[in-house]
Amino acid sequence: MSVPHENATLFEARGPIAILTLNRPRVMNAVNREMWLGAAKAIEAFGKDPALRVLIITGAGARSFCAGTDLKAKAAGEMAPTEEMNRYGYAGIVRHYVNKPVIAAVNGFALGGGTEIALSCDLIVASEHATFGLPEATHGLIAGAGGLLRMPRHIPLKVAMNLILTGESMSAADALRWGLINQVVPHDQLLPAAIAVAEKICESSPVAISASKDVVYRGLDLSVEFAGEAWTMNQHYIDIVHASPDSEEGMLAFQEKRAPKWQS
Repeated sequence: MSVPHENATLFEARGPIAILTLNRPRVMNAVNREMWLGAAKAIEAFGKDPALRVLIITGAGARSFCAGTDLKAKAAGEMAPTEEMNRYGYAGIVRHYVNKPVIAAVNGFALGGGTEIALSCDLIVASEHATFGLPEATHGLIAGAGGLLRMPRHIPLKVAMNLILTGESMSAADALRWGLINQVVPHDQLLPAAIAVAEKICESSPVAISASKDVVYRGLDLSVEFAGEAWTMNQHYIDIVHASPDSEEGMLAFQEKRAPKWQS
C-alpha cells in the first residue's frame, strides 16, 4: 500500500505570528533531509520578513514533538550533511539564530534532537503529556546538536548530568519545576497557549524585543564586572533602541494612556 506524500514541514503566518510545524507524524516527526532543509528555509523566511514578529515551532500529531533523527534515513545514507544543512545546524534549527523570539510548543515526546530543538528556542510551552530527554549515550552516541552545551545552562548542573548520563526522560511537570520550560498546559490548549504568549510579545516594540534578545545571548559569556565588553555591547543596543521611532512613541503612548503604534 502506498503512503501519501506529506510535506515534512508546514509554515503559515497568522498575522505577525509564524508557525512552523514539524510534519512527519507517522515517524514521530523524526528529522530527515527534507525536514532539515524545509525548517531552515522557513526560519530564514521568518527572519527576513519584517511583518512576522514571533515564531512558534511545534510538531504534528498528538504523540511527538520530535523523536530525533530518522534512523532509517540515516542508515540509507540520506542524512550525510551538506554545506546547506551544516549552515544552520541540526534540523535547520539548532544554530539558526534570528533576533526575533522563537517559542517551542512541545506537544509530546521531545527526545534527543527533539529536546535539542526545544532548547534552542527562547521560550518553551509544553503539553501535559510532553517529555524531554537526551538518551544518546545509551545508544553509544552523544547529544551533539547542542544538548550538552545548552542543558547545563538551563537547569542545575547535577540535574542536567543525570539526564545526560542516565538517558532518563523528564516529565513536563519536572521540566517546569526545574525551570527548563515556561509553562505546562492541557494538551488541547497547547497551541492557543503558545499563541497567547506570542501575542503578548507582539504588544512590545519590535526593535526593543530584537535588541533585548541580542543583548541577552551575546552577554551570556561576557563579564559584567567593572567596565568591559559587555557594557559596551549593552550601550550599543541602548543607542539603537533610543534612536528608533518606537522609543518616543512608547513614552508618548504611556503619557496619553493608549496602546502604542510601533513603527519599527
